[in-house]
Amino acid sequence: MERRVAEQLGGALGPLGLEAHAFKIGWYNAVLQPAFHLPYPEDTLAFVVLSTPSMFDKALKPFVKKERLKIIRDPVDQCVSHHLSRVKEKFPEQRVDVMFDYEILPSRKPKFLAQTAAHVAGAAYYYQRKDVKLEPWGKKKIYGVCIHPKYGGWFAIRALLLFPDIQVPFLEQPAPADCVSTEEKRIELLEQFNFHWQDGRYRDIIEVKERYSEEQKAYFATPPAERLRLLGLPQDAQ
Repeated sequence: MERRVAEQLGGALGPLGLEAHAFKIGWYNAVLQPAFHLPYPEDTLAFVVLSTPSMFDKALKPFVKKERLKIIRDPVDQCVSHHLSRVKEKFPEQRVDVMFDYEILPSRKPKFLAQTAAHVAGAAYYYQRKDVKLEPWGKKKIYGVCIHPKYGGWFAIRALLLFPDIQVPFLEQPAPADCVSTEEKRIELLEQFNFHWQDGRYRDIIEVKERYSEEQKAYFATPPAERLRLLGLPQDAQ
Protein backbone atom coordinates (compact mmCIF):
# COMPACT_ATOMS: atom_id res chain seq x y z
CA MET A 1 0.00 0.00 0.00
CA GLU A 2 2.77 2.42 0.97
CA ARG A 3 4.52 1.78 -2.35
CA ARG A 4 1.38 2.49 -4.35
CA VAL A 5 0.76 5.75 -2.47
CA ALA A 6 4.44 6.73 -2.85
CA GLU A 7 4.30 6.10 -6.61
CA GLN A 8 1.15 8.20 -6.98
CA LEU A 9 2.69 11.02 -4.97
CA GLY A 10 5.91 10.83 -6.98
CA GLY A 11 3.93 11.00 -10.23
CA ALA A 12 1.95 14.02 -9.04
CA LEU A 13 4.68 15.96 -7.22
CA GLY A 14 7.86 15.13 -9.19
CA PRO A 15 6.93 17.23 -12.25
CA LEU A 16 6.39 20.20 -9.88
CA GLY A 17 9.89 19.98 -8.38
CA LEU A 18 8.54 18.52 -5.12
CA GLU A 19 9.67 15.32 -3.36
CA ALA A 20 7.69 13.13 -0.93
CA HIS A 21 9.47 10.80 1.54
CA ALA A 22 7.56 8.20 3.56
CA PHE A 23 7.85 7.71 7.30
CA LYS A 24 5.93 6.22 10.20
CA ILE A 25 4.52 8.49 12.90
CA GLY A 26 6.21 6.27 15.51
CA TRP A 27 9.69 7.10 14.16
CA TYR A 28 8.97 10.81 14.53
CA ASN A 29 7.36 10.61 17.97
CA ALA A 30 10.16 8.37 19.27
CA VAL A 31 12.78 11.13 19.02
CA LEU A 32 10.71 14.00 20.44
CA GLN A 33 9.30 15.15 23.77
CA PRO A 34 5.59 14.23 24.25
CA ALA A 35 4.62 17.91 23.79
CA PHE A 36 5.66 17.65 20.12
CA HIS A 37 4.14 14.23 19.35
CA LEU A 38 1.76 13.94 16.41
CA PRO A 39 -1.60 12.53 17.61
CA TYR A 40 -1.79 9.41 15.42
CA PRO A 41 -1.11 5.69 16.05
CA GLU A 42 2.57 4.90 15.62
CA ASP A 43 2.21 2.75 12.47
CA THR A 44 0.36 5.54 10.60
CA LEU A 45 1.80 6.35 7.16
CA ALA A 46 3.01 9.91 6.57
CA PHE A 47 5.13 11.73 3.98
CA VAL A 48 7.34 14.78 4.35
CA VAL A 49 7.18 17.06 1.27
CA LEU A 50 10.28 19.00 0.15
CA SER A 51 10.66 21.64 -2.53
CA THR A 52 13.76 21.29 -4.71
CA PRO A 53 15.46 24.08 -6.72
CA SER A 54 13.36 23.32 -9.82
CA MET A 55 10.07 24.03 -7.99
CA PHE A 56 10.50 27.75 -8.68
CA ASP A 57 10.29 27.31 -12.46
CA LYS A 58 8.13 24.17 -12.60
CA ALA A 59 5.44 25.13 -10.08
CA LEU A 60 5.71 28.65 -8.67
CA LYS A 61 6.01 30.73 -11.85
CA PRO A 62 3.22 28.90 -13.73
CA PHE A 63 1.01 29.11 -10.63
CA VAL A 64 1.57 32.86 -10.26
CA LYS A 65 0.88 33.43 -13.97
CA LYS A 66 -2.38 31.48 -13.80
CA GLU A 67 -3.64 32.56 -10.36
CA ARG A 68 -2.17 36.06 -10.18
CA LEU A 69 -5.42 37.75 -9.18
CA LYS A 70 -6.09 35.22 -6.41
CA ILE A 71 -2.76 35.52 -4.59
CA ILE A 72 -3.46 37.04 -1.20
CA ARG A 73 -0.61 35.67 0.93
CA ASP A 74 2.86 34.26 0.38
CA PRO A 75 2.92 32.96 -3.23
CA VAL A 76 5.11 29.94 -2.37
CA ASP A 77 2.85 28.88 0.52
CA GLN A 78 -0.22 29.36 -1.63
CA CYS A 79 1.32 27.46 -4.56
CA VAL A 80 2.28 24.45 -2.37
CA SER A 81 -1.13 24.49 -0.69
CA HIS A 82 -2.89 24.57 -4.08
CA HIS A 83 -0.93 21.61 -5.44
CA LEU A 84 -1.27 19.51 -2.28
CA SER A 85 -5.05 20.02 -2.23
CA ARG A 86 -5.06 18.68 -5.82
CA VAL A 87 -2.94 15.71 -4.70
CA LYS A 88 -5.53 14.93 -2.00
CA GLU A 89 -8.13 14.55 -4.75
CA LYS A 90 -6.10 11.64 -6.14
CA PHE A 91 -6.98 9.63 -3.01
CA PRO A 92 -10.80 9.85 -2.90
CA GLU A 93 -11.03 6.66 -0.80
CA GLN A 94 -8.55 7.88 1.81
CA ARG A 95 -8.56 10.49 4.51
CA VAL A 96 -5.52 12.70 3.91
CA ASP A 97 -4.47 15.28 6.52
CA VAL A 98 -2.09 18.06 5.48
CA MET A 99 0.13 20.12 7.78
CA PHE A 100 2.17 23.04 6.44
CA ASP A 101 5.55 24.18 7.74
CA TYR A 102 4.21 27.67 8.53
CA GLU A 103 1.22 26.53 10.64
CA ILE A 104 1.32 26.99 14.39
CA LEU A 105 -0.82 25.69 17.24
CA PRO A 106 -2.65 27.96 19.71
CA SER A 107 0.29 27.33 22.09
CA ARG A 108 2.54 29.03 19.46
CA LYS A 109 4.37 25.75 18.86
CA PRO A 110 4.77 24.70 15.21
CA LYS A 111 2.32 21.99 14.11
CA PHE A 112 5.29 19.75 13.33
CA LEU A 113 9.08 19.94 13.52
CA ALA A 114 10.04 19.98 9.87
CA GLN A 115 13.72 19.08 10.18
CA THR A 116 13.03 16.13 12.48
CA ALA A 117 10.45 14.81 9.99
CA ALA A 118 12.94 15.10 7.10
CA HIS A 119 15.61 13.26 9.13
CA VAL A 120 13.43 10.32 10.27
CA ALA A 121 12.11 9.90 6.71
CA GLY A 122 15.69 9.64 5.42
CA ALA A 123 15.17 12.69 3.17
CA ALA A 124 17.88 14.96 4.62
CA TYR A 125 20.31 14.70 7.54
CA TYR A 126 19.50 17.00 10.47
CA TYR A 127 22.88 18.16 11.80
CA GLN A 128 22.73 19.37 15.38
CA ARG A 129 25.07 20.36 18.15
CA LYS A 130 25.03 16.77 19.44
CA ASP A 131 26.63 15.61 16.15
CA VAL A 132 29.85 17.45 17.10
CA LYS A 133 32.01 15.71 19.71
CA LEU A 134 34.33 18.57 20.73
CA GLU A 135 32.03 21.50 20.29
CA PRO A 136 33.45 25.02 20.66
CA TRP A 137 30.33 27.07 21.45
CA GLY A 138 30.07 27.10 25.24
CA LYS A 139 26.75 28.60 26.30
CA LYS A 140 25.77 29.91 22.86
CA LYS A 141 22.46 28.72 21.42
CA ILE A 142 23.22 26.64 18.32
CA TYR A 143 20.42 25.74 15.93
CA GLY A 144 20.58 22.61 13.78
CA VAL A 145 20.13 22.46 10.01
CA CYS A 146 19.14 19.81 7.45
CA ILE A 147 21.41 19.02 4.51
CA HIS A 148 20.09 17.14 1.47
CA PRO A 149 22.53 14.70 -0.20
CA LYS A 150 21.78 16.13 -3.65
CA TYR A 151 20.83 19.77 -3.00
CA GLY A 152 22.86 20.58 0.13
CA GLY A 153 20.97 23.47 1.72
CA TRP A 154 19.21 24.49 -1.51
CA PHE A 155 15.80 23.03 -0.65
CA ALA A 156 12.95 23.60 1.80
CA ILE A 157 10.62 21.42 3.87
CA ARG A 158 7.07 22.45 3.04
CA ALA A 159 4.49 20.07 4.47
CA LEU A 160 3.41 16.70 5.84
CA LEU A 161 0.82 14.46 4.19
CA LEU A 162 -0.73 12.06 6.70
CA PHE A 163 -2.81 8.98 5.85
CA PRO A 164 -4.63 8.10 9.12
CA ASP A 165 -6.36 5.05 7.63
CA ILE A 166 -3.15 3.45 6.34
CA GLN A 167 -1.06 1.52 8.87
CA VAL A 168 2.40 0.34 7.78
CA PRO A 169 3.82 -1.81 10.62
CA PHE A 170 6.51 -3.31 8.36
CA LEU A 171 7.82 -0.11 6.78
CA GLU A 172 11.62 -0.07 7.10
CA GLN A 173 13.29 3.13 8.19
CA PRO A 174 15.95 4.49 5.79
CA ALA A 175 18.92 6.30 7.32
CA PRO A 176 19.45 9.82 5.96
CA ALA A 177 22.69 10.23 3.99
CA ASP A 178 25.38 11.52 6.35
CA CYS A 179 26.96 13.75 3.73
CA VAL A 180 28.76 16.14 6.14
CA SER A 181 30.71 13.38 7.80
CA THR A 182 33.79 15.05 9.33
CA GLU A 183 33.88 16.90 12.64
CA GLU A 184 35.51 19.96 10.99
CA LYS A 185 32.85 20.20 8.28
CA ARG A 186 30.02 19.86 10.81
CA ILE A 187 31.47 22.68 12.91
CA GLU A 188 31.85 24.80 9.76
CA LEU A 189 28.24 24.03 8.73
CA LEU A 190 26.72 24.92 12.11
CA GLU A 191 28.82 28.09 12.41
CA GLN A 192 27.91 29.27 8.92
CA PHE A 193 24.22 28.49 9.50
CA ASN A 194 24.05 30.13 12.95
CA PHE A 195 26.31 33.16 12.49
CA HIS A 196 26.40 33.86 8.72
CA TRP A 197 23.15 32.38 7.39
CA GLN A 198 22.37 35.49 5.30
CA ASP A 199 25.25 34.81 2.89
CA GLY A 200 23.92 31.27 2.26
CA ARG A 201 27.40 29.67 2.29
CA TYR A 202 26.13 26.85 4.53
CA ARG A 203 23.98 25.66 1.60
CA ASP A 204 27.13 24.71 -0.33
CA ILE A 205 28.78 22.75 2.48
CA ILE A 206 28.80 19.75 0.10
CA GLU A 207 29.16 19.48 -3.68
CA VAL A 208 25.57 20.01 -4.86
CA LYS A 209 23.91 18.68 -8.02
CA GLU A 210 21.56 21.66 -8.35
CA ARG A 211 21.10 25.00 -6.61
CA TYR A 212 18.68 27.93 -6.80
CA SER A 213 18.90 30.04 -9.96
CA GLU A 214 20.02 33.67 -9.63
CA GLU A 215 16.39 34.73 -10.12
CA GLN A 216 15.25 32.43 -7.33
CA LYS A 217 18.04 33.60 -4.98
CA ALA A 218 17.00 37.21 -5.62
CA TYR A 219 13.37 36.30 -4.90
CA PHE A 220 14.09 34.68 -1.52
CA ALA A 221 16.58 37.42 -0.57
CA THR A 222 13.89 40.09 -1.09
CA PRO A 223 11.63 41.07 1.85
CA PRO A 224 8.29 39.18 1.50
CA ALA A 225 6.22 42.33 0.88
CA GLU A 226 8.35 43.23 -2.16
CA ARG A 227 8.57 39.72 -3.66
CA LEU A 228 5.30 40.10 -5.53
CA ARG A 229 6.82 42.78 -7.74
CA LEU A 230 9.58 40.37 -8.80
CA LEU A 231 6.91 37.94 -9.98
CA GLY A 232 5.09 40.69 -11.86
CA LEU A 233 2.26 40.87 -9.32
CA PRO A 234 0.68 44.11 -8.11
CA GLN A 235 1.93 45.06 -4.62
CA ASP A 236 -1.60 45.37 -3.28
CA ALA A 237 -2.10 41.65 -3.82
CA GLN A 238 -0.55 41.24 -0.34
